[in-house]
Amino acid sequence: MRVLPASEFALKREVEYGSAEQNESVKRIIEDVRLNGDAALRRLAEQFDGVRVGELRVTEEEIEAAYRQVDSGFLAAIREAAVNVRRFHEKQMRTSWMDLQADGRVLGQVIRPLRRVGLYVPGGKAAYPSSVLMNAIPAQVAGVPEIVMVTPPATAGVEGINSHILVAAAEAGVREIYRVGGAQAVAALAYGTESIAAADKIVGPGNIYVALAKRYVFGAVDIDSIAGPSEIVVLADETADPAYVAADLLSQAEHDEMASAILITPSPELAEAVRAEVDRQLEQSAAA
Repeated sequence: MRVLPASEFALKREVEYGSAEQNESVKRIIEDVRLNGDAALRRLAEQFDGVRVGELRVTEEEIEAAYRQVDSGFLAAIREAAVNVRRFHEKQMRTSWMDLQADGRVLGQVIRPLRRVGLYVPGGKAAYPSSVLMNAIPAQVAGVPEIVMVTPPATAGVEGINSHILVAAAEAGVREIYRVGGAQAVAALAYGTESIAAADKIVGPGNIYVALAKRYVFGAVDIDSIAGPSEIVVLADETADPAYVAADLLSQAEHDEMASAILITPSPELAEAVRAEVDRQLEQSAAA
């Protein structure tokens, strides 16, 4: 974290929509998956993740094994979070309605859930079990009958997926899970392969390649948004708690190397205190 006076600060994205090379790479990957299906997914997993993937779909045995690898505190937190997320989105439910007018006209709207939704869950450099809940549970509340999840293999050379992500998925009721990530996973959800049926909508965050892939397939399939790289600006004066400010900054900075986390403050003392707190929280996170 750097502390700069206002006169020296400037924020400018060098690449707003990805570089020409990144866009071309994503286009090639998507077309490869469209033409070659599962074979392309396996080849690209080895090329980009260093993983030789056999069975693309995660088995029930792997999900059960994941439960044995997470601690009770994590499981309790995920279950509590799931209840809270579900309760919130149940309040957002929209309903169909019809209104017969005196002249015989019928006005109204019909609300129907999508048939199949694909969730992209990051799991490479960083894993976010919370994103499983935040994407799967609203779809369940809306009545989507088929929810499928894709997420990258966790470790180079190993087919496994982060155990915390698998447990979060199981707790959210998602059992159709595939070990595939990146732009190729987005392509699989958009166009389908031998193993992965195409979805009606793709949701979830990812790196620049995932974001560009979602933009590329939009139209063939619906998407939630093109999210990222993450940005946050915190405005604070000397009354702010440095620990809270640092936590807010890190909550977005952890998403991607291209993320921007900025504190604007008139207090040099707060700026220095937050810098120290960021270092402390990073060390604490690494130790955990």
